[in-house]
Amino acid sequence: MSTQRAPGHSGKAVHLARSAGSVSIAVLFSRILGLVREQVLAGLFGAGTAMDAFVVAFRIPNLLRDLFAEGALSAAFVTVFTEYDQKRSKEEIWRLVNNVLAVVTVVVSLTVILGMIFSHELVMLLAPDFAKVAGKVELTQRLTIIMFPFLLLVSISSVLMGILNTRGYFFIPSLASSCFNMTSIIVGVGLALLLPLFGQPAIIGMAVGSLLGGLSQMGIQVPAVLRQGFKIKPVTDLADPGLRHIGRLIVPAIIGLSATQINIFVNTNFASRCAEGSVAWLNYAFRLVQFPIGLFGVAVSIATLPVVARLATRGDYKLLGDTLVSSLTLASALTIPAAVGLWVLAEPIVGLIFEHGRFTQSDTFMTAQALRFYSIGLLAYAAVKIVVPVFYALNDTRWPVIGSFLAVALNICIILATLDKLQHRAIALSTSATMIFNFMLLAAVLYKKIGGYPSRRLFLSLGKIFLASGIMGLLVWWVEIHIAGDPGIRLSTFKVFASMLLGIVSYGVLAYVLKLTEFTEIIDKIIKRIR
Repeated sequence: MSTQRAPGHSGKAVHLARSAGSVSIAVLFSRILGLVREQVLAGLFGAGTAMDAFVVAFRIPNLLRDLFAEGALSAAFVTVFTEYDQKRSKEEIWRLVNNVLAVVTVVVSLTVILGMIFSHELVMLLAPDFAKVAGKVELTQRLTIIMFPFLLLVSISSVLMGILNTRGYFFIPSLASSCFNMTSIIVGVGLALLLPLFGQPAIIGMAVGSLLGGLSQMGIQVPAVLRQGFKIKPVTDLADPGLRHIGRLIVPAIIGLSATQINIFVNTNFASRCAEGSVAWLNYAFRLVQFPIGLFGVAVSIATLPVVARLATRGDYKLLGDTLVSSLTLASALTIPAAVGLWVLAEPIVGLIFEHGRFTQSDTFMTAQALRFYSIGLLAYAAVKIVVPVFYALNDTRWPVIGSFLAVALNICIILATLDKLQHRAIALSTSATMIFNFMLLAAVLYKKIGGYPSRRLFLSLGKIFLASGIMGLLVWWVEIHIAGDPGIRLSTFKVFASMLLGIVSYGVLAYVLKLTEFTEIIDKIIKRIR
């Protein structure tokens, strides 16, 4: 038996940071391209009818993607594939993969066909108030039909990503979304400029671009999976133990994740009742807050999942708890200052990125208001993405289900209580509040489930992070209000980047001075490497 010593928590932080770092680089490219894509949409379509229709149409297959492909399927597949990868032969491993791909293709294809057939009903269910604007429902339906097959492409992509992540390859799978954004921009803009010449709405071009973007997102991962030794040999064996294990994990996971999608459905429904452009304002704001979530939260989550899956398989709960705390601390050290920065610089950032073409100063103000309320829950967004897969790795989906459905009830109550006064801002506030509630509940349950984890270390680190972030926020706010001049593009750009640079440097110095363990270990490693 091996007596290899487990690494200390600082060593795990560096290991996780290294894995998360490779993901973050790829995610950074993707998020930058994603912002470029949103800039293009803002410039071409602003926040009016066409953009509202596109957001809702893309949200319909996206709801199912988050629910199935990148949610339940990804977590369940990684858990079972990790077990096979450690204990089974190569033939059994690749037979499982072929079986999963075949079943996923059939099931999702049927879902796509049904979604296209009942697209009108889905649009009316998600945004009934669109019927008050002539042609808005019809346009949304057309866009939905075009983009629905995106679900199949991204479902296959999630299986390929699970294979590569389990084998320790993070960069290519994370770069896949960059391919989606690049393709959707090039093809989408080209068609958006061309289609009006033939009497077709320009926004249809963006829908076609998004569909082909999904194809490129899947395609870039295929060569990397083939290099792992995978050979396509279609097999459909519903009695296969591995497939059934995935099924047992997926069903309750879908039930649990469905609560999140119900929340999105509820939020979209309420947003369609607010002022024209509210759906688009919330979408632009959430896209901005998704930047740090993807860059930090998702990156740490992807790096952590294979580790906790292995530890759960071995039953090493002590090391699992240490790894979890290191992951949460690392995510907190990155997302809390990002949230403070987004709150302080909301209007300058939104204005700099989106305020051109048909996107007005009023759109900037409304989007910035939503961004501030979304930023409140930034840490919770990232933390939930780390905690929920731990439950899946422990084969416990009951509590994520309970937490999610309690969050749905809380979300509806908060929106109903604040919608008249806050309008679209109520939806952003409620989203953050329910995510914070969900994380706190799951963290408390997990603490009891695994016999505790180093919570004192976590809270001590959080205190240091909040202190450093608060001081950073005050410095950034002071700089923002004291740089005066004409509000031109050059000054706006200078103010935003000067404020961000000050924030990064001041936070880094404060975190190092306060001896934030995970942060200082990483900085020391960087300094040694430079020397």
